[in-house]
Amino acid sequence: MNQTTLPLAAALIGAVISLLGTWVTCRVSRRIGFVDHPGGHKGHTGPIALGGGVAIAAAVALPMLTAVILARFGGADLLPVAIRIHLGGIITKTPLALGIIAAIVVMCGMGLWDDRRPLRPLPKLIVQIIVAAGLVLVFDLRLLSHLGWVASSTLSILWILTLMNSLNFLDNMDGLAAGVAMIASSVFAFAALGDGQVFVPACCMLLAGALAGFLPFNFFPAKIFMGDAGSQVIGMLLGVFTILTTFADPVRGQKPIGALAPLVVMAVPLYDTVSVVFLRMRMHVSIWTGDRRHFSHRLINRGMSVPKAVLLIWLATLVTALPALLLATASWTLAWCIAAETIFVVGVVAFLEWTGSKQQRVER
Repeated sequence: MNQTTLPLAAALIGAVISLLGTWVTCRVSRRIGFVDHPGGHKGHTGPIALGGGVAIAAAVALPMLTAVILARFGGADLLPVAIRIHLGGIITKTPLALGIIAAIVVMCGMGLWDDRRPLRPLPKLIVQIIVAAGLVLVFDLRLLSHLGWVASSTLSILWILTLMNSLNFLDNMDGLAAGVAMIASSVFAFAALGDGQVFVPACCMLLAGALAGFLPFNFFPAKIFMGDAGSQVIGMLLGVFTILTTFADPVRGQKPIGALAPLVVMAVPLYDTVSVVFLRMRMHVSIWTGDRRHFSHRLINRGMSVPKAVLLIWLATLVTALPALLLATASWTLAWCIAAETIFVVGVVAFLEWTGSKQQRVER
């Protein structure tokens, strides 16, 4: 049985739970009136069910919790063979797995509250910091550990916070955040597999499967939104999984530039975050204010349909993400080519969103 069996099984399990969970959540949310109404900066024309993030979170947390419980309390025989052969690793990773599950519950719970009754930015940020700091400090999840404990811990907390809010910002169009995160988590899974890991690829593919199960309900025209209960959880998980993956280890022949792989994979959503924050600051409004200044909206303003804009951003993410797998072992020439390609792709997206046709400019 090869190393990819467990991640593939995890993806299938996540997809099935998410598919069923999203279907149930969609019906329940509509019945109890937990819906997002149109108006303001929102683009939909009718009420859309909320709570999709619960299905995504459950599709990741429940299989992890089940595997831990069965492994720790004598139910290993009930686990599939693909999981049972990694029993020792599951037991070793139990504290970390429980920490991740706890973080999922906290972030999903806060997101649900915010989706129901919008919270002020500061309380949300405080909870995010507590969760990120808890994961980093309690479980020693640190990137660039050679920088020293303080610098490394600070950067790790900031990285998790950045991805939490970046995915939250990106969740502004049907299927956009879910598709981008599915691509990113799949690429991170392959990177971790190449690093010889099992736990991280399985978790990444569990998330990818959960997003794949959610997408049929969320792609245009969406029947349900993930809300903050989903986007912040996804960003937090991507941040944790990238920290757990080794991208630059000289002992394994990986070069220091490999540490840039997560930035390359997440280049498109990070570009959206930077650009929308810049625009809001230039307009002298709060960076947390919802609006239609995201680059996906700017593509729509240039004449694209919602599905085409979303698919373009998916494709841009895929084009930047796949070469990132080569960074750790690439020659310097190839590494510079990958960096140039990333800049080029982001530049093309920027060009498409900022430059309309001559006819559009005349009409405006």
